[in-house]
Amino acid sequence: MKKFILLALIALSNSLHSSAQIEGHEIGVDGFVSASTVGGSYSFGLKYGMVMNENIVVGPSFRFQRNWSNNIGTKFGFNILGGGVFAHFRYQNAVYGGIEFEMLHSPVSYVFPNPGSNWVPTLFVGGGFSREFDWVRLNAGMYYDVINHANSPFRQSYFMKIKDATTGQVVRILPIIYRISFFFPLGR
Repeated sequence: MKKFILLALIALSNSLHSSAQIEGHEIGVDGFVSASTVGGSYSFGLKYGMVMNENIVVGPSFRFQRNWSNNIGTKFGFNILGGGVFAHFRYQNAVYGGIEFEMLHSPVSYVFPNPGSNWVPTLFVGGGFSREFDWVRLNAGMYYDVINHANSPFRQSYFMKIKDATTGQVVRILPIIYRISFFFPLGR
C-alpha cells in the first residue's frame, strides 16, 4: 500500500510536470514547536514548489524533527529525517487544498514489538486559508493524516480529542494537525 501511494504521487507529479509549463518556482517552509519541563520537540519542513499555473504547485519536500526528553532524570534525544512530495491547489488567492506524502525515518519505535522498519509513511490531506502578499504567500490550514501510522512522529501534534460524555476521559484522538507555511517566490 505504501509503495502504491508513493508511486501514485510520483506519477501525478511527473504527469503535471510533463503536461504543463512551469510558470515559476517557490521555496516553502513550515515549522512546529512543543516543549514542557519533561521534554519536547521541534520540526521544520522545506518544500521546493514548481508553479504549474496560478492554481497548482507541486514538488518535493524535506522534513527534520528533533525530539528530546528529560523524564525522571533520564535525558535522551533523537532526530527524525525524511522526504516526500506535495501538491497544493490554490483558488482565488483565498483558499487552498493540499496533499502531502512523506516517508520519515525515526530511530525509535512507539509500536511494541518493534515494527521491523523505522520508515514511517504519512499522507496528509487538507486545506485552509491561502493569501499572497508582496514577497510571500501564507498558507494556514488543517490536515488529516489518512495513514495514521502507529509510529508516526506527528502523533504528538494531533490536537482534536473526543471525550467520553460521562467521565470526561479522552477516548480517541483524531489524526488532525494544523500547519502554517510560508512560500517565497524565486526569480521574480
